[in-house]
Amino acid sequence: MSDVIKYELTDETKVVYGRTLYRIRAVKSFTLISEKEVEKGELGGFVEKLENLSQDGDAWVCGNAKVYGDAEVSGNAKVSGNAEVSGNAKVSGNAKVYGDAEVYGDAEVYGDAKVYGDAEVYGDAEVCGNAKVYGDAEVCGNAKVYGDAEVCGNAWVYKCEHLLVIGPIGSRNAYTTFFRDKDNEITVICGCFLGKLDKFLEAVSETHGDSKYAVVYRAAVEVAKVHIDLTEEE
Repeated sequence: MSDVIKYELTDETKVVYGRTLYRIRAVKSFTLISEKEVEKGELGGFVEKLENLSQDGDAWVCGNAKVYGDAEVSGNAKVSGNAEVSGNAKVSGNAKVYGDAEVYGDAEVYGDAKVYGDAEVYGDAEVCGNAKVYGDAEVCGNAKVYGDAEVCGNAWVYKCEHLLVIGPIGSRNAYTTFFRDKDNEITVICGCFLGKLDKFLEAVSETHGDSKYAVVYRAAVEVAKVHIDLTEEE
């Protein structure tokens, strides 16, 4: 840890699940990645103890965000809004957790990943790379969401077999994400499209006809049907 501290605990407290959290205050100015400067004296969010937020790097907790338990925020990561990071969870790199999102258990969010909205990441799950998890999505168990994958809506990704990312494919030479949703069906994210497999195939036919792009998309759908486990969990 650096000899020069970045922030301190204030006397303003909040009790969460029986734990006393303290609002933090910057004791020096520093710049968040691609964002405005945090100025000396600026108030941040809440932590339970100094170990929850690294004094090194430009990591920051702000707004009404809360970090507690043995959770750690480090690197250049940012936790903001009403987000909560708890348990043994780790948020690092240039990752961002915001909105009403929750990261807990032994989950890790790192790289340039973003978790926001009402999303939850927990268990032994990992979200990394340029991945995004948002909406009401849940990523848990041993699932790993990475690359340029997006998981949103009512998705529930419990293990790697519930998610498939294929790319670059299509006319945009981009990534297409298939995942098991809370209806125990497969939902697709492809560009601005978000919907079930049947609607995706309809959109492919309308947009690409029988071109090579359509052939690749249809092949990806067949792979997703084989790969994604739709077996009900016990």
